[in-house]
Amino acid sequence: MKYAHLILAAAVVIVASALRFPRLEDRPMHTDESVQALKFQGLLEHGQYRYDPDEYHGPVLSYATRVAAWLGGVRTLAEATEATLRCVPAVFGVGLVGLAWGWRGLLGRGAACWAGLLTALSPALVYYSRYYIHEMLLVFWSGLFLMAGWRYARSPHWGWAALGGAGLGLMHSTKETFVLQLGAAAVATGVLWGRRWRRRGIPWPAGARGWHAGLMLGVAAAVSAVFFTSFFAHGAGLWDSIRTYGPWLTRAEGDSPHVHPWHFYLGLLAWTHRGGGPVWSELLILGLAVAGGAWAWRRRGEDSPAGAVGRWLSVYAVVLTAVYSVIPYKTPWCMLGFLHAYILLAGLGAAGLLGAVRAMPSRVAAAAAILVACGQLGVQAAHGSFGYAADPRNPYVYAHTSPNLLHLVRRMENLARAHPLGRSMVVKVIAAGGDYWPLPWYLRWFERVGWYSAPPEDPRASAVIASPRWAPELEGRGMTNLVAAGHFGLRPAVFLQLRVEPDLWSAYMASPREPED
Repeated sequence: MKYAHLILAAAVVIVASALRFPRLEDRPMHTDESVQALKFQGLLEHGQYRYDPDEYHGPVLSYATRVAAWLGGVRTLAEATEATLRCVPAVFGVGLVGLAWGWRGLLGRGAACWAGLLTALSPALVYYSRYYIHEMLLVFWSGLFLMAGWRYARSPHWGWAALGGAGLGLMHSTKETFVLQLGAAAVATGVLWGRRWRRRGIPWPAGARGWHAGLMLGVAAAVSAVFFTSFFAHGAGLWDSIRTYGPWLTRAEGDSPHVHPWHFYLGLLAWTHRGGGPVWSELLILGLAVAGGAWAWRRRGEDSPAGAVGRWLSVYAVVLTAVYSVIPYKTPWCMLGFLHAYILLAGLGAAGLLGAVRAMPSRVAAAAAILVACGQLGVQAAHGSFGYAADPRNPYVYAHTSPNLLHLVRRMENLARAHPLGRSMVVKVIAAGGDYWPLPWYLRWFERVGWYSAPPEDPRASAVIASPRWAPELEGRGMTNLVAAGHFGLRPAVFLQLRVEPDLWSAYMASPREPED
């Protein structure tokens, strides 16, 4: 069939969407998600955004969410839902699947289709496509930049240079760690150029022009300037985008609770089995990536586009893996950049393995075997998206909010219904070090909430939510008459206690209530 590959690619996009978009509101908000949501509030409600070089990462996530909110008719954060926010990384996750088709002129149509399928089914990519953080956007823009760069190298045209510049500028405007991708790309390019120079020199691509490089850099600079200056309303944002590396380098050196051993990422991808839950493994991708790299480095593929791109990708992926593994600071989503490179190599590996099988019946059997193995990835992805979305037996659930916190949220809603002032009742949240996130997201409808790292001078309120450690001090300040209305899990081994005024508790007990469990 003339359009068989295109039909397959469209089917894979449908599968990817089915794993990423349904039930986006089911999983409790992670602390990082809620922080980003509150950062977005200023842009949504007041049209103002200021880049913060100490926290939050780049502005692109907020501006992309503004588009999603506009399309959904959302005008305030109170009107927004988890789906409003999480649909943004989900769109980019599906876009990354479609982007695999852009590599077809470099890796081959078969390899591009396999890469698209593995991107659609990768449990890690699926899980974090449903996470309101920057990482999926960074992976998409990085993939766009690399694809455009290689398309330019194979067939120089100002359009590819401009597209690559846009991808580069959006990488910069999304997350500070884009420099690691650029560094790995520079090393991979140096390795390939050095190899070609030793063999036959480095020919300048026919049609390449010096002004194309200027165009790429100019577009990248323009895109970065637009976002970091909040569309030219905050000129200091450009300087802030440079000085941000001070605090982030401090974190990378290990001044953070997120310090893990060098093999943290590889262990997550290779094999995880916790407490009777499912086995989680993306060894299929790693194995096919090794096969793709091995094929690319064979002398027979020396002059083919797929061979050159495969060699480059293998160096890029290994270097990026090594860099992230050496850095003490580690969170699971940081591995998505090199995982995507492995997936592109895996597509090449799958196509190469099938191409090595001469007999058609054997080739069909081999393709069926790979598809069955891909199905197992899909089962894991479905587990991660739905049944184990907040279960610690899922290796991608990291420092996650306990579902038990939602019981507290529903209880607060019932208390507001019983209070004469409703959501205007006074609420005070007290947690050491401000460790109360994601409650600011869940209590966004309440109008008079105070947030404290230690008990204030006057802790009185209709409802007090506090860390158990503050119980003696609160009681010493005359709050012994408050009713203990329950303990609730915030995260593993982190709890909050709810105390309520006696009159409010009596009204709550006497009034009809929505289910809280």
